[in-house]
Amino acid sequence: MKNEFSDLSKIILGDKQREPLLHHLHNLIKLGVRILAILMALIIFWGIGDVVWVTVQRLQTPPVMILKINDILYIFGAFLAVLIAIEIYENIIMYLRQDVIHVQLVVATALMAIARKVIVFDFKEIKAEFILGTASVILALGVTYWLISKKNIEMIPAHDNNDHAQFSEKCVHGKTENKDIRSENK
Repeated sequence: MKNEFSDLSKIILGDKQREPLLHHLHNLIKLGVRILAILMALIIFWGIGDVVWVTVQRLQTPPVMILKINDILYIFGAFLAVLIAIEIYENIIMYLRQDVIHVQLVVATALMAIARKVIVFDFKEIKAEFILGTASVILALGVTYWLISKKNIEMIPAHDNNDHAQFSEKCVHGKTENKDIRSENK
């Protein structure tokens, strides 16, 4: 597995001996991504504390232990912000592990972010154009996610789980070489 990544890195970055600058820049970027992962983890914990704090504050406001619809929407917004942060963290971790940005996960994160926006809309204050624009973005992201999912499903062979795991491993590491992997497992 490590060999496949090093082969891919050589293709993208060039050989270590031939391109030392690119190799060092790549290592610096990896360090930066690790720092981002640490910061995102801190933001997630901060966000969880914020959700707890906001919920307690809203429950203590008279009438006590009763939430108005605006309070519930505000708490949902805080919850979803934490979930979006977790999705971004997952994107970062996936990049660190595989040196690849997973488009499906990024699109899913964008869908969650736009869903959060829709949930906390104040329809009294926004214009119809903004709602139509948001609907267009949701439609585009939804179609994109569906197409990516459909392509990934078509790539999965109809064999046992062991074959699926081997096939997935090859797809993740870019070793499909434009041929039908399903024929390899027969």
